[in-house]
Amino acid sequence: MSWKSEFVAGMKSIAPVIVAAVPIGLVFGAVATTKGLSPLETLLMSALVFAGGSQFVAMDVWTHPASWTTLGFAALLVNIRHVLMGASLGRKMGAFKPWQKYLGALVMADENWAMAEARARRTSLTPAFFAGLSILFYLNWLVSSLVGALLGAFLGDPALIGLDFAFPAVFIVLVMSFWKGPATGLVLLASALASITVYLTIPGAWYIAAGAAAGLVAAFGAGRFRKVAQG
Repeated sequence: MSWKSEFVAGMKSIAPVIVAAVPIGLVFGAVATTKGLSPLETLLMSALVFAGGSQFVAMDVWTHPASWTTLGFAALLVNIRHVLMGASLGRKMGAFKPWQKYLGALVMADENWAMAEARARRTSLTPAFFAGLSILFYLNWLVSSLVGALLGAFLGDPALIGLDFAFPAVFIVLVMSFWKGPATGLVLLASALASITVYLTIPGAWYIAAGAAAGLVAAFGAGRFRKVAQG
């Protein structure tokens, strides 16, 4: 396939996710304005950080003046999963040049990562396809967060109109696309129990790291059990 056709294929694949992601950007923009950020500052944060989860967490711990140490540590906890995501996706980037891998890592998010992994299961992952996924998703995040900031005063409390559920709804769909049977259920259950327990007992964003760690342990244990059963 040509570069153009692969790029368009990537855009078409990410389009349904973008429809679901628009409310998330609107909610972030609205929340950012309640914390005192201007529309321009909100846009710059989305453009430079480009990590919805850590941006929402940053808004949760935002103070005046902002504590850069607290914000940076919270973002690190939320985004530590990108190390594993990058390691997994990097094995499918055989057709990528080094600079394309590095550029792809900068715009890697949960959504385009999941779509790229799904593509790699069916056929080889190309730079053009990943670019189609990422560029459209990146631009959507910028535009929707800016619109949310501009309309923040009109949107009011996102929870009152159900927009606060848009974020978890997208991740539920992404997670279910990776369902592989009981082993996947075990990983999800372990991650959920760990994150909920830590969220209820320890302040801060530690519940995210706890959920990720528990999921990894469960996945490793399930893999070991499967090998023993087969052997």
